[in-house]
Amino acid sequence: MNSQENVLFTMAWTFGLMSLLAIGGANSTLPEMHRVAVEVRHWMSDAQFADMFAIAQLSPGPNVLIVTLIGYHVAGIAGALVATFAMCGPSAVFAYFVSNTLRQSSGLSWPSILQAALVPVSIGLMCASGLILALTSDRTWIAALLTIGAAAAALMTRFNPLWMLVVGGVLGFAGIV
Repeated sequence: MNSQENVLFTMAWTFGLMSLLAIGGANSTLPEMHRVAVEVRHWMSDAQFADMFAIAQLSPGPNVLIVTLIGYHVAGIAGALVATFAMCGPSAVFAYFVSNTLRQSSGLSWPSILQAALVPVSIGLMCASGLILALTSDRTWIAALLTIGAAAAALMTRFNPLWMLVVGGVLGFAGIV
């Protein structure tokens, strides 16, 4: 197995396993994606990971785009395809079987209990993702304050979060952050 095949196999295995843990969507596995891509495999830096997340969020389409960008960065078109299919395939097959099981047991109470139990898990995974992104992106105290302010504004107001992105982008472009 040559180096390219080894990297593709590693990506397929890694993202395939992650897809089964993505309760709440692909963004819920961001801490693990970061750990593997930056700390374990050294495929990219913190800044590159944060940039790929930003591009994935600003692009139209599903949040899983970050996986495609990581795969492309590591192994070109083949890496993008392998990473994307590995992240989407296993979870799609699993969702198919779970939906059939839930449909067959619609009169029972355990499906609603299971769904209610997964809500805090999903929220915890999303909070961990937010923390990882803040730690990889905030390189100055001004950036950290901007992140805290944006999080507070998102929680306490009805402002559209896109306005906070615009403000952050303008401050970044001006060289303040």
